[in-house]
Amino acid sequence: MAATVDLGKEKFSALLVDEKDDRVVVLLNRPEVKNAIDQQMVDELHTVCAALEQNPKVLIIAGVDGVFASGADIAQLRERRRDDALQGINSTIFVRIAKLPMPVIAALDGYCLGGGAELAYAADFRIGTPNVRIGNPETGLGILAAAGASWRLRELVGEPLAKQILLAGLVLGADEAKAANLITEIHDPAELLDAAHSLANRIGRQDPLAVRITKSVFHAPAEAHPLIDQLAQGILFESQAKFDRMQAFLDRNAARKANAANPADGK
Repeated sequence: MAATVDLGKEKFSALLVDEKDDRVVVLLNRPEVKNAIDQQMVDELHTVCAALEQNPKVLIIAGVDGVFASGADIAQLRERRRDDALQGINSTIFVRIAKLPMPVIAALDGYCLGGGAELAYAADFRIGTPNVRIGNPETGLGILAAAGASWRLRELVGEPLAKQILLAGLVLGADEAKAANLITEIHDPAELLDAAHSLANRIGRQDPLAVRITKSVFHAPAEAHPLIDQLAQGILFESQAKFDRMQAFLDRNAARKANAANPADGK
């Protein structure tokens, strides 16, 4: 059995980590290189994931100094060879983030390129600022976007636009990204984290088990449906939260009807 990960006792350098009761906020913290993703950051993200797999919470990811992530660290990437590629250093952590039990919110500002964009694609929600510049310029560097963009992006924005980004180096501004549903909200930079917390609050008002199971069912392969939906619903039908929340709904509905029938009693 894996040892319990206590984020409060871990030492981070490439990340700033703030754990709250129902969520964890992670800031990518390498401002000197525009938050480029290096091995240290990957290792620290694995630590965060280990904690969230043991104690599921919503994850909010953002960057410092008006940048999400400018990409992978080119100095490290320049030295990587075939065996490094086969290890899937970035793709492995992005898959792990995508599979976290609770939703992941990416709050994007400024550059969100290459590996930074692929990290954002792995999130369940992407919100941004007017300063967002998101895309995958890897082919211009003689490589491909191999950490998720080559297959996630088509699912997110459709094949024509995905090919513009992946094959022709198109970088989207905030309005273009929102029009393509790659991001769903645009906020002033000073309000970005507040907006992410507002979204986390909305998620927090749902039943946590229902959210976890719905996320798993949503990402199940097509051939697993409808059986997986029925099995998942069977689990939720037996949960105490289902009985409590439905009874609360019925009680509120009954109270509204009673107040409507006897408005004087509601004063």
